[in-house]
Amino acid sequence: MTARDIAFDPPGSRAEVEEGTAFMPRFDRDGLITCIAVDAGDGRVLMLAHMNAESLSRTLETGEAWYWSRSRRELWHKGATSGQIQRVVEMRVDCDQDALLIRVAVGGDGGCCHTGRRDCFYRGVVRKPDGGVTLESAGI
Repeated sequence: MTARDIAFDPPGSRAEVEEGTAFMPRFDRDGLITCIAVDAGDGRVLMLAHMNAESLSRTLETGEAWYWSRSRRELWHKGATSGQIQRVVEMRVDCDQDALLIRVAVGGDGGCCHTGRRDCFYRGVVRKPDGGVTLESAGI
């Protein structure tokens, strides 16, 4: 079976989507579904990205994370150039099947962010005493 052979069931009734066993990912109007990647070892949130039907199919076929780059408008095999391949340990879908959560083991140096950091959520949004908002290192 190849990625092109994987077909997803169309969304069914609310009961089928929320309680059934059929995988019916609900892609948005742009053909995307949100995916959160967390470290399989410690549960730390690593990144948020999007998948289209092809990248989701490739992820299921290969066991490695593939995404759709909205900025580059192309498929993106996470780690193909950096060596930080994300091997999918577990995939979950939320209650209405419009978001995915994948637990991954990250190859290479264990980083995930294109900035070289372990994860993409390295800054906190902080309200200043004067009412302004700034970003500060999260120090996580």
